[in-house]
Order: sequence, then structure tokens, then C-alpha cells
Amino acid sequence: MIQRTGHIRTILQRLRAFPVVGILGPRQIGKTTLARQVAKGYKGVVHRLDLENPADLNRLMEDPVLVLDELRGLVVLDEVQRRPDLFPVLRVLADRRPRPARFLLLGSASPDLIRQSSESLAGRINYYSLGGLGLDEVGRQLNQRWLRGGFPEAWLARSNAAAFLWLESFVRTFLERDLPQLGVRVPAPAMRRFWTMLGHWHGQVWRSSEFARSFGVADTTVRRYLDILTGALVVRQLQPWYANIAKRQVKAPKVYLRDTGLLHILLGIDDLRSLNSHPKSGASWEGFVLEAIIDILGLQDDQAHFWATHGGAELDLVIPRGTKLIGVEIKRTTAPKVTRSMRIALDDLDLSELIIVHAGKDSHRLAHRVRTVAAERLHTDLALRPT
Repeated sequence: MIQRTGHIRTILQRLRAFPVVGILGPRQIGKTTLARQVAKGYKGVVHRLDLENPADLNRLMEDPVLVLDELRGLVVLDEVQRRPDLFPVLRVLADRRPRPARFLLLGSASPDLIRQSSESLAGRINYYSLGGLGLDEVGRQLNQRWLRGGFPEAWLARSNAAAFLWLESFVRTFLERDLPQLGVRVPAPAMRRFWTMLGHWHGQVWRSSEFARSFGVADTTVRRYLDILTGALVVRQLQPWYANIAKRQVKAPKVYLRDTGLLHILLGIDDLRSLNSHPKSGASWEGFVLEAIIDILGLQDDQAHFWATHGGAELDLVIPRGTKLIGVEIKRTTAPKVTRSMRIALDDLDLSELIIVHAGKDSHRLAHRVRTVAAERLHTDLALRPT
């Protein structure tokens, strides 16, 4: 078992600050295992109710207030999306003074789940989005993490063949069982075709009309499908950054599959040789590093953007830091250099710093306000200056 120390520390801190903490992420990403590790570090009694367990579900069916009101310490509710009617009950329990219990909710994200919990638990809940295994958790095996993705089962598989067999099974289960349980009524074959097409779009600016024509449906349909996969935390819509400059700037989001293992299974990639020679290799690497940076810095969705102009200047990641902006450019090269597009971004956005993440071995200062960071050293060398 991989000890996810950083996540444990953060969640324990948030449990001290909030009566309810929600860990959101796709099935099999490691939420239940993480909750067990958090429970070991919690100073007090821990109760766990799994809403996929008929016995636990039946206990809460009759009178959830009666069951939950008597519990003390930490109460873990797993697969909470199966009982969205519990959120009003949790609001009442979270408002008790003094607080006899705190609640850790685990659930597969969905728009309805987030909406209902936000309405019922506003000001009482803190969300924690759990991604795949971090670079600090997998050691120096960067290429294997890129190829297989961050799901623990895929990472721990004995071979690439076993990893991709598991990923294929995950895709089928996700489409045939998980999405319907989240209330999504889209035929699995149609959603798989859409998801695969989205894999070929990975790292590009979203264009609903162009995508809809390729898929053969209305713009509103592909937009809904995109939002479904985004809500289930398997797709990221990276929003654009707007600067007050006299240039036409891109206003649509960029789309990425959050896990490169899922991206690769959908693209038919199953080893490093085919990955390195694939037309989407560069985009896959970009998405892989992007997710690693977001994880290391703990960025929320409104703290991560990209920037691009219709004239061709662009920046892979823009991070607001107080009144300053940090720019990040991701390059799969061992010899990074400052390009014309980077210089435009430095000047137009008045960046306090530009970081070039690359595939080489060393991190170093490259120019004024520009430094490079080796991808395999991201966890130690990425740290941003205090604002």
C-alpha cells in the first residue's frame, strides 16, 4: 500500500477547520484507502459507513438522523452520492455546538452531487479533489507513471499488459455502471465514442461546433457530454486567462483527459515505444505534467488557466499569485529555450516568473525571470516564491 502522506496531512488539517470534508474523485482512484489512512491519523473514535454495503445502507434508510446523531469522533460516509438526501441531515448535524463529530464524505463527483451538497452545506463543507498518484509517491519512474496513469491498480500492476487490461475494464465499468449511478442516461457506446474522440482532441482548445460536426450531433449534445465527463473528474476543462491588452484572446477552454492511462487506452497506446511515436505524444506529455503541477501546488480550478491569442502566442499554464502572475510552459525536450511566444507572454502578461518544465535532468536559471525545471524534479524544484 502506498502511504499518501501529503494528502493525509492536508485532509486532517481541513477536518480541524471544517465540520464536513468531501473527497471527490472517480471510482478506484484511492478515496477509500486514503480515508483509512486518514482514520489512522485521526485522534479519536472513527466510524465508517459504506453506502454500497446493504447493511450500512439499511441502517440509514429508516432514520438517518437517529443513526448519525449518536456517533462521536470522525464519521466516514463512503459512496455518499448514493444518498444525496443525507446532505440536509448533515447540515443539521454540522451545526451542533459543541461539535461531537466531524464528517468525511467520499464520493464520485457529479454535477448533481456538488450542487446538492453546496446548497445544503454552504459554509460547512470543504471539497478535496483526489487525483492519481503523485510524482513523489511513485519515485523516479516518470515514464511508467506517464504511460500507465495514476490509478493505483494500474500503477501497481505487474506489467504494462496487466495495467492496460485493468484500464480497459475500468473504462467499461465507468461507462456501463458508474455513469448511470450518477444519473447519466447516455448509451455506453455513444459515450465511449465521444470519450475516444475527446482523447484525440486532448490538449486543444474546445470548439463545440467543429466537434459536433465530427460526432454527428448538435452542439448542445457534445457540450453536455463534455460537462458530464468533467463533472465525473475524468476530464479537465482548463479555463482561459484574460489580460487587459489590445489583442484578441482565446475565450474557449482547453480540454484534457485527466489521467494519461485512460487517454492511452482510448488511443490504443500500450507501451512507451508506441507512445513516443504517437501523434498525440506531445499533448499527452503536456497533460501529464499539467496535472502533476496542479497536484503539487494544490491548485483549485479557479487558480489554473492557460493563455492564448488569436495571433499565435500562448502559455500552457497561468497561475495567479496575489497581484502577480506565474507562467508555465511545458516542453518535451531536453534542451529548453526561450521562444518568441514565451517572450510575448512575459511582456503582455507582465509575468513575475516564467517556468519551463522539460524532459531533461537538470533545473537551472535560463534568463531574467525565466527558469527551467526538470519534470523528474518537479516535486522538489517547482516551489513558487512567496507573494
